[in-house]
Amino acid sequence: MIGPSSNAAELIAHLETLRSEENVPSMARFGIATGGALGISNPDIRAVARLAKKDHLRAMQLWRSDIREARLLALYTVEPKRLTMEEARHWANDFNSWEIVDCAADLFVAARLDELISDFAADEREFIRRTAFAMIAGAAVHLKKEPDATILAWLPLIEAHAGDPRNFVRKAVNWALRNIGKRNLACHAPALALARILAESSDKTARWIGKDAVRELAGEKLLARLR
Repeated sequence: MIGPSSNAAELIAHLETLRSEENVPSMARFGIATGGALGISNPDIRAVARLAKKDHLRAMQLWRSDIREARLLALYTVEPKRLTMEEARHWANDFNSWEIVDCAADLFVAARLDELISDFAADEREFIRRTAFAMIAGAAVHLKKEPDATILAWLPLIEAHAGDPRNFVRKAVNWALRNIGKRNLACHAPALALARILAESSDKTARWIGKDAVRELAGEKLLARLR
């Protein structure tokens, strides 16, 4: 039986018993990197994480396995308050899937590693740049006590990278812009203003990001909720 005292090798051995090869093709269809994947669903990995509890050093060992499920387990069981910038950068070098990126982005926000956002946005690697905007999207929702000025300060970064046509980047840039606009009324107006500027851009990607964001941010249902 696995539990808080289980080491990385024991947890990986347990994950092997949950292997489901028939799930791997469907994961690939959703754009999940399946090299080293065991085919275990996220709810099942989270169930293992609940039994294993948090353990920072063990999470570092799990990450080094190169197994998709072990890396997700590492993200679910690491201790955010102990996560350092160096460790986060080291993990980011291995990012190869939007799924891992989006889980890690939530973790990095919880660990308050906000300084990574501008660095990751400047990185040319697709999944590292996506991490920056996934972090912004998460921060806009989860950092409820953070001053709005902190959140709005990321809008120029969104504008600067709105022309990146790579699928996993452009979707994350769009996501970040929409989430800032949905945060509250104070954030809504600047986000919608930027969305309208992008919607008129001569750049195809920026135009798509802007039009899609305008469609949501200018909706009456959202405005009614924010008021």
